[in-house]
Amino acid sequence: MLSKIAISAALSLAISGGIALGLIASDPPVGDLRAEGGGLDFSVLSGAALPALQSYQARDGATLGFRRWDAGAEAGTLVVAVHGSGWHGAQFARLGAALAAAGFDVVAPDLRGHGPAPARRGDVDYIGQFEDDLADLIEGQARPGQRVAMLGHSSGGGLVIRFAGGRHGALIERAVLLAPFVRYDAPTARPDSGGWARVMTRRIIGLSMLNGVGIRALNHLPVIQFRFPDAVLDGPQGATATRAYSFRLNASFAPRRDWQGDIAALPPFLLLAGRADEAFRAEAYEPTFRAATDRGSYALTGASHLSVVDDPETSDRVTAFLSGD
Repeated sequence: MLSKIAISAALSLAISGGIALGLIASDPPVGDLRAEGGGLDFSVLSGAALPALQSYQARDGATLGFRRWDAGAEAGTLVVAVHGSGWHGAQFARLGAALAAAGFDVVAPDLRGHGPAPARRGDVDYIGQFEDDLADLIEGQARPGQRVAMLGHSSGGGLVIRFAGGRHGALIERAVLLAPFVRYDAPTARPDSGGWARVMTRRIIGLSMLNGVGIRALNHLPVIQFRFPDAVLDGPQGATATRAYSFRLNASFAPRRDWQGDIAALPPFLLLAGRADEAFRAEAYEPTFRAATDRGSYALTGASHLSVVDDPETSDRVTAFLSGD
């Protein structure tokens, strides 16, 4: 009897595994994906001067990059600025300088798998590694007793939400979310993030099935690609773009499946988005977040998805929020 049960279980597992592998194989990446009209407006990216790229050591011994804007000895808050998908900490050239001028220390990491020369572009070692890396950065950069706030744009905002709901969440006392990614099934989502992302849905389903039974050997496979325009890819920083993410990196960059629980764990936060946002439904942020927490403050500006980072109204509102008690 027991042998029949074991055979049946093994057969069921084999069938499920075969289905998962079929889904994975049927949805491969495409070569040299680029934007062909529509999508995100990258012409708004700042060309402001940047501080030198520095490095810190993560708990696994990896050397990771970051940039720092210092406000001086009187800075009351350290702001950890987390970039969006496909790019790196240079995204905060203008905002970092503005916040430092307003009295805040700012550090902007190149998340693992990103930046000028990552060890493995578009990949991490395990789901949740970004959170460990950010905790290590905070430990190395925050002065004793210094208040820490975390700011994130787009997928970086999603990572801030995830960080708040994870084991390191107590490290941050404030959060700033700039047009954050929540989840593909949240009310804020648009299909393919408004044309920015090509999601390999069948591959994600197949890998999720394997992960559900503890099989993680294929988590390095790419599951999402990004449509950068030619002007970016053929420009001076084109080689620093990260054009695809592995399953484990993509999962690390977003709130958990219980995204409402991660939102509920946020400390007091400010959420800013532009009415012209091409990637997400800006008008849906406030009702979606208010359903999970009463700790938020909200504002819609005239910005687009990318320009919200450098919008002068953003730096003014962030400064006012972080300066409050």
